[in-house]
Amino acid sequence: MSFLHLGDNDSLFYLHTLPSTDKPTVVFVNALIGQTEMWEGHIGETLRKHGFGTLSYNFRGQVESTFDPIKEMHPDLIVEDLVSLLQATTPHKAVLVGLSIGGLFAAQAIQSGARAIGLVLINTLRKPGLRLDWINESTSRAFATGGRELLLDLMAPMLINPDKLAEMHSGAFARDKYTAAQDQDGHLNLMRNAVSADWDFPWQNLDMPTLVMTGFHDRVFFVEQDVLELSAKIPNMKRIDFENAGHMIPMERPEEFADELLNFLSTI
Repeated sequence: MSFLHLGDNDSLFYLHTLPSTDKPTVVFVNALIGQTEMWEGHIGETLRKHGFGTLSYNFRGQVESTFDPIKEMHPDLIVEDLVSLLQATTPHKAVLVGLSIGGLFAAQAIQSGARAIGLVLINTLRKPGLRLDWINESTSRAFATGGRELLLDLMAPMLINPDKLAEMHSGAFARDKYTAAQDQDGHLNLMRNAVSADWDFPWQNLDMPTLVMTGFHDRVFFVEQDVLELSAKIPNMKRIDFENAGHMIPMERPEEFADELLNFLSTI
């Protein structure tokens, strides 16, 4: 357990394990409402067992990481933080793995000069436009109104595969009311600023092996034609589709995710 201090009230919580051989270090980049816990279970343990290094961290505003509540955490700031973390920890042969908008942040960090030998985009590819703007703005409002619980209840049926939904259902509706997020809530800060993220990324400029992972049960962000068009721009791209998973592939299918990630890592 370590912290990268970014200022008087700002720091990034991170977990860094060096590779046991000359193999790469996998750097995990969260979604907006995420934490290291998702990566550090079966996925991280499997990678480390095979000699790979791992580096997981939480954005400012996420669990354990500290932030100045009066500071607006714009996407550019989150990308700058990732670049700073990579410079400070110098992970060996970094391969960046980003979930959802975390994939965009990873790509933007590489564009900003972060060194990496590979990239994995998990349900990241999407086109900017009114539809995406509407989703981003409405989910931010839902979180502000009822916190993580309301957002999950509204979005889970459209994002997560049926098997996982069945596991989650009884617990999801055990509570009798929602609690509005406080203005100083870190996740709310991240969500209200994420609406300004620049999704018009030059994917054709990526010059490294890139794995595109897509979950077919993602009924919100997955648009088949858009993913086809955007992934086709990436020069050295491989695509893996999960017919039994949705938006949160690492959480929904950690064993299969780890296997596919190992297969990709063996090629670079």
